Amino acid sequence: MEFGKVPESELNSIDFGLAPDPVFNKQVLNGSSVKHPKIYIGCAKWGRAEWIGKIYPKGTKEKDFLDQYVNHYNGIELNATHYKIYGPAGISRWAAKTDKKDFVFCPKMYKGITHRGSLKGKEFITTEFFRGIIAFEQHLGPVFIQVSETFSPKRKEELFDFLGSLPANLSFFMEVRHPDWFGKEDIKMELFTKLKEMNIGAVITDTSGRRDCAHMYLTIPKTFIRFVGNSLHTTDYTRIDNWVTRIKEWLDKGLEEMYFFMHMHDEAFSPELTVYLADKLNASCDLDLIKPKLMDQPLFL
Repeated sequence: MEFGKVPESELNSIDFGLAPDPVFNKQVLNGSSVKHPKIYIGCAKWGRAEWIGKIYPKGTKEKDFLDQYVNHYNGIELNATHYKIYGPAGISRWAAKTDKKDFVFCPKMYKGITHRGSLKGKEFITTEFFRGIIAFEQHLGPVFIQVSETFSPKRKEELFDFLGSLPANLSFFMEVRHPDWFGKEDIKMELFTKLKEMNIGAVITDTSGRRDCAHMYLTIPKTFIRFVGNSLHTTDYTRIDNWVTRIKEWLDKGLEEMYFFMHMHDEAFSPELTVYLADKLNASCDLDLIKPKLMDQPLFL
């Protein structure tokens, strides 16, 4: 992911501290912990050739990447569905690879719906998108909706009308990126209030160059975090430490579900940081999360 990328020389000058919890969240979290919260950790893709010899055995073919991925993660932010409409047959084959596991796919909505022209008049293509993804059946997690960086609050009614038309029996999280959604208090509060009313979650994106997108608002007692690391720079680890502290606070206050997806500007390094995240969460929150099993790496390449 290139969103929010800054030169490495600037990373040490960025304040990566997480914003305080807004008072708004007290309307959403009930103040007492859930006995068995659902925690899912993953990446955006399983098809990473750079992971061969790292978490995938040497010689693993591309067609077998998902078979390997599900041994290391319990969820995926499925970006593939953003670039192509998949039919039920293909989706069912993916789901079958995880049939005996507690694993969820969180499909990103097709860009032909969200990034090409108006959100209006997209009923046919939207129906086709849903027709495909419901084939995930019990492995279908929340649907991730993203609009482009140019989609400003001037189009808020278009956005709210579209969100109001979505199937009530599915779960959704919404990501906006235009700075005006966060820079103007009345607009920000209108957005999060509307999402709360619609029972739609707010995506939190933690990336170096857009700290406003790490907004800390919970509109439902669930969260969807997109963390964008910087190839294991020292700040990646302190940022994860900050997140572990915040996640524990949320779990203690009643967070029911968390979806945490690791991104990197160079995805080769996502497994290592995921191991660090899982170890920290397991120790701090008394969890037993699955994590990537790193293979022995040569000292010199």
